[in-house]
Amino acid sequence: MVEVVSLGVWDYVILGVVLLISAGIGVYFRFTGGKQKTAKEYLLADKNMSIIPVAFSLMASFMSAVTLLGVSSENYVYGFQFIVINLSYGLFTPIAAYIYLPVFFKLQATSAYEYLEKRFGKLSRLTASLCYSFQMILYMGIVLYAPALALGALTGISKYAAILTVGLVCTFYSTIGGMKAVLMTDVFQSLLMFASVFCIIIYAGIDVGGLQEIWDIAEKGGRTDLLNFDPDPTVRHTWFTLIIGGGITFLTLYGVNQTQVQRYLTLKDLKSAQTALWVQWPILSALSLSTSFSGLAIYSRFYNCDPVAAGKIELNDQLMPYFVIDSMGHISGLTGLFVAGLASAALSTVSATINSLAAVTMEDYFKPIYKKLYNTDLKETKLAIFSKIAALCYGFICLGVAFLAENFGGVLQSSLTIFGVVGGPLLGFFSLGMFTTRANQKGSLTALLLGLSLALWAGFGLPRPSPPKLPVSIDGCGQELDGVSFLNQTSFNTRQDEEINYLWLYRISYLYNGVFGLLSVFIAGYILSWISDLIWGKEKLDHDPNLFITPIRRKLKKQLRKNVVT
Repeated sequence: MVEVVSLGVWDYVILGVVLLISAGIGVYFRFTGGKQKTAKEYLLADKNMSIIPVAFSLMASFMSAVTLLGVSSENYVYGFQFIVINLSYGLFTPIAAYIYLPVFFKLQATSAYEYLEKRFGKLSRLTASLCYSFQMILYMGIVLYAPALALGALTGISKYAAILTVGLVCTFYSTIGGMKAVLMTDVFQSLLMFASVFCIIIYAGIDVGGLQEIWDIAEKGGRTDLLNFDPDPTVRHTWFTLIIGGGITFLTLYGVNQTQVQRYLTLKDLKSAQTALWVQWPILSALSLSTSFSGLAIYSRFYNCDPVAAGKIELNDQLMPYFVIDSMGHISGLTGLFVAGLASAALSTVSATINSLAAVTMEDYFKPIYKKLYNTDLKETKLAIFSKIAALCYGFICLGVAFLAENFGGVLQSSLTIFGVVGGPLLGFFSLGMFTTRANQKGSLTALLLGLSLALWAGFGLPRPSPPKLPVSIDGCGQELDGVSFLNQTSFNTRQDEEINYLWLYRISYLYNGVFGLLSVFIAGYILSWISDLIWGKEKLDHDPNLFITPIRRKLKKQLRKNVVT
């Protein structure tokens, strides 16, 4: 039977204050500065933001409630191996900063997908922006659903009330305050996320006798193995899957994703944007590592009485809130602080996505249609108004998807799978344009559709094997079980999977979805472009040097100078 605990008065006070502060920041930026009357201010914060808030926002845009709940349960259930992914963030940061970012900064377009129109054509831009919209709408649903799932089951707060409260507050300040409000609330909300995680680690350390004792308990439970170097792509987490797969996932988010590109462009120059990207890496890794260790801290309390096996909670994603309520619920206000941190994690990500989707809608869908109908460009003031309407609409769409998200499975793997199956092919599409002069629209667009189909098949095809979980125990539960029987999950999964002959593609680690999508689009796009040139002749492409990475750009500029001389 799942235990339900009501929040106290101070818990609600703290949660209410956090939501009011977030909404208040939106109100403040609505009535200060340019009052969000132009699209440049509303979508790009007038390009005068400082590095630190942008760095925090870059981190918070994708370190959501999914991270707090999913990463902690990941380390509890599967072990500490997941922290290796933080190395990939550092290894791939220079690729995003010095290869992809300069191209977008030279373009200075609100929508990242304008690049694809300049490089290939309008159809490429429209297709890619639609893929992005689909990807981020799904992700927003998971981000809103994750805290509602956990809190609704454990605190007596209605799951639907939690979704509506967080979603409406987020939609409110994102709509009226624009990008400035989103960036500044991200800083405030990031600090609350850190506070929530540190509370768990500190309390658990005091409870069991220190951080070393937490590690020792986890080691005895087989959860501290960090040396899995198995190159087999079907092994869920190894150094290869986490660094290669995690690194490509990082590039799909921080290299070519509209949400992050838009944040880079709120800074005054390329050097500032690159600095912000480097600054966010230690912030990102600090939250990821501390959240991972919080999973071991939670295990130190439940190592001999697993709440899922004992029937106290239904899902592993509820482990963190259950620990807070079970361990710290008697401390007035502390549960409220955790709930506020969880809500903040959702707010920061959803607000970032709402604003970016509004930008894509205006730049890629609405403005081209308006210009075609009226043969004139939309005025800045009207564009700002329509952007706010779009943000409001996406807020409500996000709420609708959140109510459907319970069908998506575990929150961490679901979100990373979505990033991989859509982000990988889009990364391949952008890379084709930036890294080659051969690629054309026919070949590249065909490859994108092919890569998306294959990646979606690989990511969501069924049936697929369940990942083997580390064993848990209920020996210490005593009289609390009421007849609940213990089942060794690892041996059960192994026996079950031996009975089914799974397709090899479904057994590949979910972290390779992005790699698979990237390679399939890049290789197929290059070959198909070459074939289309042979059949239909070369497309007349404007090889603007600024649309390519630095080595190719220099080569093209040299050729242009030579042509001018001759």
